Amino acid sequence: MVQLIPSSEEVMQTLKETGAFREGHFIYPSGQHTPHYFQMPLAFRYYDTARVLAVALSRKFRLENEISSALPRVAIISPGPGGIPVAFGVRDALEAEQIYWAEREQGKRMFRQFLNRGEVNPCIIVDDIIRTGTAIRETAELVKELGAPIIGCGAIVRFTSAPTKLNGVPIKSLVDFDAKWYAPEDCPLCKEDVPAEHVRF
Repeated sequence: MVQLIPSSEEVMQTLKETGAFREGHFIYPSGQHTPHYFQMPLAFRYYDTARVLAVALSRKFRLENEISSALPRVAIISPGPGGIPVAFGVRDALEAEQIYWAEREQGKRMFRQFLNRGEVNPCIIVDDIIRTGTAIRETAELVKELGAPIIGCGAIVRFTSAPTKLNGVPIKSLVDFDAKWYAPEDCPLCKEDVPAEHVRF
């Protein structure tokens, strides 16, 4: 039988091979230390890899009757620039009619496109990675203000510490990753004198 959706292990191997997932000793702007670092755009710089990941995620959405029955009158929405390649790939795979993306400006998330209430189709919010869920929750509030129902949500990678649902809608992912975070004084990598690299989201 042909495997339509790659396993979590296969997806992680792809992310490693493209440099989108690295292991080591990393320090985030928050000051937290971690032994892993995702830089998802590195996977999406390759068209074939981007298509495989986006199509795999889209197939998870197609399994939901509410989504498959709504196609093609669906909007794919990204919470920020990082999710735009995922959004375009999922939109293409699902042949959805609309695509929108938001971004943070002066501390507030907003749509760059001018949108009127009632003109956005039932939507699927997608991102490259969900770490805390803040971005998708803020995007859900924007969508709610526009009067559009959320029928799906997902990402290539979801940290297990992030929500499993968005407004009652299950969050789909290709990988559920058990992230490790340490305060500087508790970091085992520091105690082992592992060289650290400062990174950003």
